[in-house]
Amino acid sequence: MKNKKQLSSEQSAELIETLKIRFEKNKNRHKGIDWAKVQEKLEAKPDKLWALDEMEVTGGEPDVIGYDEKTDEFLFCDCSAETPKERRSWCYDRAAWESRKANKPENTAMDAAAEMGIEMLTEEQYIELQQLGEFDLKTSSWLQTPANIRKLGGAIFGDRRFGRVFIYHNGADSYYAARGFRGLLKV
Repeated sequence: MKNKKQLSSEQSAELIETLKIRFEKNKNRHKGIDWAKVQEKLEAKPDKLWALDEMEVTGGEPDVIGYDEKTDEFLFCDCSAETPKERRSWCYDRAAWESRKANKPENTAMDAAAEMGIEMLTEEQYIELQQLGEFDLKTSSWLQTPANIRKLGGAIFGDRRFGRVFIYHNGADSYYAARGFRGLLKV
């Protein structure tokens, strides 16, 4: 059973095995990265394992997509084919949620990301992810929105249609059954 952002040793071992299998199946996402080094970092960071488990149980299928040499951290991202199923039908952020007069969704993308201990993808990160595969062919994902757009009531999201990646805008208070968000975690 989960206890304050920490997994049991059994849960940790099970999650690490799941991540290892996914890592080995999708080598194109992390060329030149050694799993043993990733596992060493994971075992040393139980709070990061908890966040990865949150990504996993909400349907994100997290996988390593890179390594930041400056910070000596591996980058995990939601790599599910479609935006994670258990993170859909939410508006962008708390301010958007509060501005709705009726039919408020149960949560917001920004609040959920913070609760999970992850960051929503930026536009640039989303485009980089799309270089590693084809994601969001039927769904879309909210993206971190620049302050000038958010100040005007908007928010951005991305998807892949017609063989290319599109970045769009919507009112931040909108929500759709096919829109969720993808997260990034540095370990």
